[in-house]
Amino acid sequence: MESLTFDSDDLNVTEDFLSHAYARMRIASGTPGSTRARIRRTGVPSVSVDELSLDFEMAYSVTPLGRICLCVVHEGTVRDHRFQGVEDSFGPGDVVLFAPPDLPYSGRICNARYNITMLDPALLSQVATGPDESRPVRLTGHRPRSAGAARQLRRTITHLRDTVLADPEVADQPLIAATAAQHLAASVLAAFPNTALDEPAGADGDVHPAVLRRALAYIDDHADQPVTVADIAAAAHVTVRALQYAFRRHLNTTPLGRLRRVRLAHAHHDLVSAGPGDGVTVTEIAARWGFHHPGRFASLYRSTYRRPPHQTLSDG
Repeated sequence: MESLTFDSDDLNVTEDFLSHAYARMRIASGTPGSTRARIRRTGVPSVSVDELSLDFEMAYSVTPLGRICLCVVHEGTVRDHRFQGVEDSFGPGDVVLFAPPDLPYSGRICNARYNITMLDPALLSQVATGPDESRPVRLTGHRPRSAGAARQLRRTITHLRDTVLADPEVADQPLIAATAAQHLAASVLAAFPNTALDEPAGADGDVHPAVLRRALAYIDDHADQPVTVADIAAAAHVTVRALQYAFRRHLNTTPLGRLRRVRLAHAHHDLVSAGPGDGVTVTEIAARWGFHHPGRFASLYRSTYRRPPHQTLSDG
């Protein structure tokens, strides 16, 4: 897990820090006598969440980041934000894409407190199309499709920051980190217009039973590893949409829903197998199988096995 903090009122030091933390940039202050910047970052290799507070007006000009960069404004404003073909301003509550990964951008931060969430662009393709797709998925708009889509994305970012990345022991669990990154990527695709929506409608037609058998076998064999929907689709030799359609029609679930049930079964097995002197906890076993929220794990476990997980552990 990655974490860093920064607090300085020296504009040159801030510029140097921002250039190393994001991409090469030039900044300037339009507020005489006040240049304090505070930044806190938490993250895993493919995703990071930063909280920034600038108590002055700062102009910025940034080279391409190479990553998807989202901004959620808490207080203050971002004005005259520009990249190729776009000029906009943002205020409290707005969640926006700063710029495509390959484009520079510029603008002004005006006495603002805001959030920057960055993710690897490859995550979008992994979630939406599959690892063998020839063209990467791109976002085609910098604002969400609707207010509801924006609210859902803000909730996802808050959950990632406050639940997953807030605890290093949780974030360092490979399955939890991978699942959280996939969830964020899926939420980004659900929120913003993107090229994945151009997939041909025929791709979601019915599939042969052998496809489901291959998909289920892949899930069973790889439940202890980070798995995306695209991985499962590639193993089954179909598109993501066709796979999702098949699971809904024939199994009344989703591929990730099935994966969650398989991992729950493994967690149940570990709870049953644990001996009194092993010293393991329900939380440790849940995290081992990708369940980072103890309360939600307990609820899912209880609805499936008709008893709380701690009871299974104590009876083991």
